[in-house]
Amino acid sequence: MTSPTATDLTSRPWFFCGIGGSGMLPLALILRGLGAQVAGSDRSRDQGRSPEKFAWLESLGFQLFPQDGSGVTSSEQVLVASAAVEDTVPEMVRARELGCPRMSRAELLSRLFNASRTGIAVGGTSGKSTVTGMIGWIMTLAGQDPTIMNGAVMKNFRAPDAPFASARVGNGDVFVSEVDESDGSIALYTPTIAVLNNVSLDHKSLEELRELFGDFLARAAIAVVNADDAESLALLPRARTSLTFGVSPQAQISIDPDSVIEAPTGITAVIVDRRDGAAIPLALQVPGRHNLANALAALAAASAAGLPLAQAASALETFTGLARRFDIVGTSRSGVTVMDDFGHNPDKVAATLATLKAHPGRVIAFFQPHGYGPLRQMGAELAEVLATRLGSEDLTILCDPVYFGGTVDRSVGSERIVALIEAHGGHAEHIPERADCADRIVALARPGDRIVVMGARDDTLSTFAQAILARV
Repeated sequence: MTSPTATDLTSRPWFFCGIGGSGMLPLALILRGLGAQVAGSDRSRDQGRSPEKFAWLESLGFQLFPQDGSGVTSSEQVLVASAAVEDTVPEMVRARELGCPRMSRAELLSRLFNASRTGIAVGGTSGKSTVTGMIGWIMTLAGQDPTIMNGAVMKNFRAPDAPFASARVGNGDVFVSEVDESDGSIALYTPTIAVLNNVSLDHKSLEELRELFGDFLARAAIAVVNADDAESLALLPRARTSLTFGVSPQAQISIDPDSVIEAPTGITAVIVDRRDGAAIPLALQVPGRHNLANALAALAAASAAGLPLAQAASALETFTGLARRFDIVGTSRSGVTVMDDFGHNPDKVAATLATLKAHPGRVIAFFQPHGYGPLRQMGAELAEVLATRLGSEDLTILCDPVYFGGTVDRSVGSERIVALIEAHGGHAEHIPERADCADRIVALARPGDRIVVMGARDDTLSTFAQAILARV
């Protein structure tokens, strides 16, 4: 089937299969913001999950349909679906019957991104969404009026009429987007500035990741690379022009290591620009050394885009973070704090646990695996992190992996991870049903505890975290 050209992206009607997904929703918002007619369906809507999200989309003028093929009515419609959508889904069947052109989410995003004058692409295994949000906020305060494509809700842009602000539609020349290596689609982007946070095991082997990320850097006019990550630094020769960031003495945008002060809800440091020796204070409203690393990436990207470093650092002081990125839901009257976090791979989970363990109090970590496939791919590494980054008084509770339908092999699940955690000396429990996990957590909770809800691909985890807070 022939895909539409860049010039008619907004002139044709679009249908998004899975419009509520974290990667699809912001793209649908951007496309409609540019003037296109966009409709869609979502299995979550049909199952009654996250009704407020779909009600909001309808209030914006999106026409939503059951996922039964009824929304695909014309060969003029372009069907957008991720690679994970099976050919047997009714929309896919109906689109084939009508001869509708089909684009993947990544193909559409790359088409929009590559058409911008200044494209800032954020890649890496972890931290992409936060760095994208930070760069977007810096560019917004700098008057660049950027378009921002994110996989998470950006709190700075959230408003009563935009409760799910994972995208911003701007009229400027700058397009800031996270780009995904998990499906190989990072190869579709030609960025002005390519940011590489880190390279570590997630969905692909390290050999595949080195090739994908190396090519990513080679295509960019400027590569912004993490000097603290050996895998990323090894790809630096692939870059045409580069700017490095990190705590490492060889990083160009760095920090004074003695200046770092961590607090439960923030972190401060002095940024050092080793190109000219300038020292710039930075105070973040988001906690953890991983967020300091994210900030260094965003500052380096802003500098590569021509902004003064001091101006970028000042903007970051009002950056309030992303939903489900170490998001403090609240503290109960009894002194139990509940957090909601997107941690789902070894690096992300390790960063979250390190932030928690920097301060006193027992940790009860609830983890919902985001699929059976990813659990097989990275389960051993994940178990090691959960065992070794928590103390003897801490506990991990796993429910069964999230499953929304399909033909995936479900023979190996969370019970394997619990066995591996205990083999590494950690403490863990497998409770298949999520509701039963909540009962167990509430029964265990005592004053001073920190409960962290972790997992991806399921918006209802936020509601789950809020419900636990209400009960404790």
